[in-house]
Amino acid sequence: MAVPLPLLLLGVFAIPGGCCRPHSLRYFYTAVSEPGPGLPQFTVVGYLDDQLFFHFDSEVNQAQPRAPWIRAEGPEYWERQTWIARGWQEAFNGNVRIAMERYNQSRGLHTFQYAYGCKLPADGGFRQYGYDGRDFLSYDTRTHTWVASSKEAEITKGKMEADSHLSQQQRDYLERKCVEWLQKYLDYGKEMLQRRERPVVRVTGRDAPGGLTTLSCRAHSFYPRDIAVSWLRNGGSREQETWRGGVLPNGDGTYHTWATVEIDPRERGLYRCRVEHESLAEPLDTAWEPPSRSALLPALIGAVAVAALLFAGTVGFVLWRRRRPGKTGAGHTPAQASNRDSSSSLEASDKESSKGSTRGSDPGYDTGSQGSEAVMQPGGHTGEGETSRPPEAQQLLPGGVSAPLHDGDPPAGIVWAGVTPGLSPRLGR
Repeated sequence: MAVPLPLLLLGVFAIPGGCCRPHSLRYFYTAVSEPGPGLPQFTVVGYLDDQLFFHFDSEVNQAQPRAPWIRAEGPEYWERQTWIARGWQEAFNGNVRIAMERYNQSRGLHTFQYAYGCKLPADGGFRQYGYDGRDFLSYDTRTHTWVASSKEAEITKGKMEADSHLSQQQRDYLERKCVEWLQKYLDYGKEMLQRRERPVVRVTGRDAPGGLTTLSCRAHSFYPRDIAVSWLRNGGSREQETWRGGVLPNGDGTYHTWATVEIDPRERGLYRCRVEHESLAEPLDTAWEPPSRSALLPALIGAVAVAALLFAGTVGFVLWRRRRPGKTGAGHTPAQASNRDSSSSLEASDKESSKGSTRGSDPGYDTGSQGSEAVMQPGGHTGEGETSRPPEAQQLLPGGVSAPLHDGDPPAGIVWAGVTPGLSPRLGR
């Protein structure tokens, strides 16, 4: 079955509770037509369940581990993944341009995406392509055919289905090879993936003048990702009145989420936030509690301290500004100085300003231009020589298709016409 696009990198499947929850291995490729600072031209990321473990982009131009457990693979593994990803980079840069031609576009920021993966228990896997955040082409694992989501994708669909050998490779990867890699990675990362971390729950309230009160329930620092947060009134669910946020990742591999409800402030004591999670033996119910005076005192002291620092800083700055125009060498000109002395002081100040201006034009201080130059020289943009691979690394699949990540994924959806053997594939025109 196809998974809906856009291909949100963090949109991996939720994991039901229990020791036997399903696991997934997924890869996401993204190419853009107009790269810039913080936006590489080509990116590949890999997820085991909901944990990022693999990263490649055209700026760094190297495959990188993003989880401790994947370091069990040695240098040869990472060298090979780098060679393969560089080959995909060439193909996808061409695919963006060809897709733009099909959609009659000549400029602007456009994206071409590819996602594939598998699960345990095995379900046949998935593959799909997207363009500008919408479905382009998806693989139906039940019928083993491709589904075009627009007329612009019909050309590629026809070329792929005409290649029976490629179709068999696609099916073999999803049903066998992908599952083998998933099992291997699960063995590497089982300690991290099987851990359970309890959610920390906090309920706060905010009153609107003369109106309703908003109760907010926030759960954070929990793992695994799957969680249920709901509001109860006298034990009954208030599902329709509840607003929810998404389950989002923290930097430490845990997650956070929230749910709010608007209530009559007189009924505040009737509401409870219920949190259900795999790490909890039973549901956790939390009520709103007014902040105590002991809790408010540190906040008040902190506010006073900040205000005092700001006041002191402002006074000090004003005094410094008043003294600065009168500087002459090590001393300063008093306010009662003659006009002649004042003129000399101002003249000396102008000379100092002139010196500062000259020094500022020295290339050694022009960090802005140096920074721009560095940004404009990512490894994957201009260094065609860096994409070449030693003879032993050039393992090509039939038709000149470069070997995929993890030695087995044929580039489904990249079917082309007139490609010279040994070159990277291009989307069929």
